[in-house]
Amino acid sequence: MRTRALVDLAPDGPESWLTPMIVQDDVCVGIDYTLRLESGEVLDSSEGRGPLEFIQGRGEIIPGLEQALYGMSLGDTKEVVVAPADAYGEFDSELLETLPRSVFPVDMELEVGMGLRMRTQEGRAVVVYVREANDESVTVDLNHPLAGKTLHFAVRIASLREASPEELAGGCEGGCASCGGGCCSDED
Repeated sequence: MRTRALVDLAPDGPESWLTPMIVQDDVCVGIDYTLRLESGEVLDSSEGRGPLEFIQGRGEIIPGLEQALYGMSLGDTKEVVVAPADAYGEFDSELLETLPRSVFPVDMELEVGMGLRMRTQEGRAVVVYVREANDESVTVDLNHPLAGKTLHFAVRIASLREASPEELAGGCEGGCASCGGGCCSDED
């Protein structure tokens, strides 16, 4: 009798309860990951920080990784190779700019690789990276530091759950990356 009551509660029959959730649009996905370059150098990892959470299909992580995750289930693992075009783009030498040293505060110690927030002539805030600096000029790079690089991800689906209405509306309930951050977002 009890079993019959449970069967009646499942509109598509009891087997509908057994359908595992998969990575698909508007699902909050948590991944454990390690990001490496072709050389094997580890650039980032979720180890010790917990899974990176994001809402699938919303562009919160790089497109090549997001595409590769579709259809995966809880606990699945995958090695994903993401070409530059599907990550941070190709390196563009047009995005190197040499500026007079006088544009920067006199007491600012500029180091190669240092990231700085600057404004374009149109007033848009951008992050630039110091490529070269001397007493006369500073060459800055507007490319993302990983532009032109092929990225190698080892991923494991650590969690899957329905995203809340607030998360889907762009809010930040429950810790999904809907409010930015994480190694794979455009904010980094």
